[in-house]
Amino acid sequence: MQDRIRLVLIYGSVREERFCDQVVAWAREQIGQRSEFELSLVDPAVMFRQPGEEPEAAQLRHQSQQHLLRADAFLIVTPEYNHGYPAALKQFIDEVPASWEARPVGFVSYGGVSGGLRAVEQLRQVLAELHAMTVRGSVSFTNAWEQFDEQGRLSEPRRANSAMAHMLVQLNWWAQTLRAGRERVPYERVRG
Repeated sequence: MQDRIRLVLIYGSVREERFCDQVVAWAREQIGQRSEFELSLVDPAVMFRQPGEEPEAAQLRHQSQQHLLRADAFLIVTPEYNHGYPAALKQFIDEVPASWEARPVGFVSYGGVSGGLRAVEQLRQVLAELHAMTVRGSVSFTNAWEQFDEQGRLSEPRRANSAMAHMLVQLNWWAQTLRAGRERVPYERVRG
């Protein structure tokens, strides 16, 4: 039996009292219903600790980097701020560029009227430069704060759950395929 796909779920926001926590909780629940994934969470907020917290932040940064390097696939939950993705997410992505090579990336986005899709399209460009393969399917929440109740549950989950299920099928297929490819021929040989 093939090993489970090591999927890393990445928080895209580092803000205090961030809405991202609710969206990540929903995504985590959806992934938890599937047996093909071994899930790890990575929160870039560990890179942005206050002065005096540096030793802890360095250890957490190292642990996050190790999760990235062992991953078969990534799922980024990103907000859209001012028509783009957060600067902290860009810094996080750039921290370990080799971890993205020949690995698939999926997206769950949220925001105002665009549902974070502008942020996702920008991330697709950045990740292509890092030799990642972004899957076509994604999940977006337009005016997300209106779609989740006070307990963090979606008021109408059917469409989002369906989109997530479809994207996870794509992510699994690409992760299986690219992992087999990396095992046959190390990506360093074809990077160029």
